[in-house]
Amino acid sequence: MFDRHTSISITAGTIAKAIILLVLAWLLFTLRDVVLIVLTAIVIASSVEPGVRAMTQRKVPRVPAVLFVYSCLFGIFFALFYFFLPSLLEDFVKFMSALPTYLEALGNISALDTYTQLLGLPDSTNLSSGELLEGIRTAFNLGTYSNAFTAVNQIFGGFLSFILIIVFSFYFAVVETGVDDFLRVVTPKSHQAYILGLWQRSQRKIGLWMQGQLLLAVVVGVLVFLGLTIFGVPHALMLAVIAGVFEIIPVFGPTLAAIPAAILGFASGGLALGLIVIGIYAVVQLFENHLIYPLVVTRVVGVPPLLVILGLIIGAELAGFLGIILSVPIAATLQEFVRDIEAGRLPKRENA
Repeated sequence: MFDRHTSISITAGTIAKAIILLVLAWLLFTLRDVVLIVLTAIVIASSVEPGVRAMTQRKVPRVPAVLFVYSCLFGIFFALFYFFLPSLLEDFVKFMSALPTYLEALGNISALDTYTQLLGLPDSTNLSSGELLEGIRTAFNLGTYSNAFTAVNQIFGGFLSFILIIVFSFYFAVVETGVDDFLRVVTPKSHQAYILGLWQRSQRKIGLWMQGQLLLAVVVGVLVFLGLTIFGVPHALMLAVIAGVFEIIPVFGPTLAAIPAAILGFASGGLALGLIVIGIYAVVQLFENHLIYPLVVTRVVGVPPLLVILGLIIGAELAGFLGIILSVPIAATLQEFVRDIEAGRLPKRENA
């Protein structure tokens, strides 16, 4: 009755394609550090492209425009690592030195012990300050950040990698079609038109997201620093940096940044200062939602918050700091690709 037969034929061409795909996958895994460098350079070049394009529209040649933008970026980068980082590390050292005092103050608040027991955490009165400090140093790998140069080396995976990222990104920015030429080299000819179109749609989103995220982090960090400094909250610089960094996490970032600040406020100044700190973060959050976000273009990317959070977690797990930088741009590109699949815009295979 059931006389239908299914035949599966495996041709030599199919086997060859499978072998080629396996070899390419092996090469990508083996050269993953180089791939990360190139991808990071592409993201940086995309981030500076709006600024370069704005200058070229004012009749400034592209090479001087790129040099000017990169000079400004290097100036900001040097100022951060030479002037700002030592102050931040000094503030963090003071916090570590005062941490036992803060723990003792928190231990005197009996209500906290009830919550720690409910959450399965150790009793704050039984914590060893030395063990806690050593755990924090190990978790954040603080021993490697003895100066600005070691910090750069640790963040970017080595001084040579940092130089290569700068060189590649500069090339991609100077040559207007630099990224397009690179994609033509690594993409099969039959798919070049689609890949270039996908890249051009994603490039604008990547540049706007990176610029908007940096601007948002700076504005929120400055507002938090000013608010905490006015009310005399200790370690305001460290808490402001935490607030700026956590802005990369949508929805939950501001709340997560407010938790250590509120705890520090309660521990150092009692109930009044703790409530003031909570009020500062609430005001900054309201100001951000109703004024900063409408002016900052981060939402142009249009990536769902859950996808951003998952991308950040996966990127940090797979590639550390560079993975965090690449997570949202890759998520935005993947989202464009999925939309093309749903709309049927993928290139059709030509029958031989």
